Amino acid sequence: MRTIMDWFPIVFGTFKGLVLITGMFFAVKWHYDQGKKGKVREMRSVLRAAGMVSAAFMLALVGLVFVTFALGRALGMDLSFS
Repeated sequence: MRTIMDWFPIVFGTFKGLVLITGMFFAVKWHYDQGKKGKVREMRSVLRAAGMVSAAFMLALVGLVFVTFALGRALGMDLSFS
């Protein structure tokens, strides 16, 4: 029988991912809309900036995953998926 503690990481991780994705979407949309407002900026520069922010976020996320697994291994945790 599974308890609530077995499902918590799955539910919380999914919720956290959805919140981060939603926040990224609205941040990029806001910056894109700001680029349309004042001076007429080229769409290319706004999309390039959004791509750079997304790439930086993904690199930071991948780095965090590697650091987490390295720390887990250093502490002697079993991190196998089986």
